[in-house]
Amino acid sequence: MNAADSITTLNTRSTPRSMGDILVASGRLRPADLQRILDSQAKNNTPFGETAISLQLLTKDDIDQALSQQFNYAYLSPSDTRLSPELVAAYQPFGVASENLRAVRSQLVLRWFNGDPARKVLAVVSAGEGEGRSFVTANLAIVFAQQGQRTLLIDADLRAKPERGQQHLFKLERGHGLSAVLAGRASLGEAAHTVPGLDSLMVLPAGAVPPNPQELLGQASFGQLLHSAAQQFDVILIDTPAGGSFADAELVAARAGAALIVARKNATLLPATTQLAKRLQDGGVALVGSVLNDA
Repeated sequence: MNAADSITTLNTRSTPRSMGDILVASGRLRPADLQRILDSQAKNNTPFGETAISLQLLTKDDIDQALSQQFNYAYLSPSDTRLSPELVAAYQPFGVASENLRAVRSQLVLRWFNGDPARKVLAVVSAGEGEGRSFVTANLAIVFAQQGQRTLLIDADLRAKPERGQQHLFKLERGHGLSAVLAGRASLGEAAHTVPGLDSLMVLPAGAVPPNPQELLGQASFGQLLHSAAQQFDVILIDTPAGGSFADAELVAARAGAALIVARKNATLLPATTQLAKRLQDGGVALVGSVLNDA
């Protein structure tokens, strides 16, 4: 199959429903209990959520989850263990880290994702290991999806073990990934995964570790994949291996056209990051900014 084979559809938003309907449909509330809440609400003229909590039929978390669906703001309950807790934007959307991620998102919209069809792809790079590229890329993908952007996260670190990187963060089952797509053994639609609870986000894991990662990323099939994905998604973020160790990140960034540099507080070596930035700029890559990872 060609790497440019497309995904069929993304999930679409349903018709707006009442909070009670959402809670009943999710199994958090029985129809009989919904009626109790509505009767008490009408009698006492109190808000739905306040009434439900006072009757001990729902918790604040239940109400927050229903509100998130009403306002198309997807996030996950702390009791939902389908994803890694490192995905703070999904589990702690109102925390400081998530607010900082939204600030980065705003800057990226101003500097790169401005509606231009040629500006839909961004590589996330750093010079060294352990600086938080995967963490930053994954959480940025989530905050873009929470904004309603159709978002694709590609793990282009073809050197990491499958249990690491985006496969680990999103707890994806082993199967086809980017390496299989670039080798022509799978299509994007077959290898990408819709993230549970975050319908606007899809993740293409790295897949099996190939013997020739740099050659695969340098093939025309990678450019074809990005071109095809850009027809279907609003935002495409690409995770990469350490730029100071391999040239893969530079290849990926050149295909993307732009890069965001990640550095880690008290860990990143400034000379290595400076050298990486210079190589990227010499290769014609637009540096849209940097993120200091304090995690």
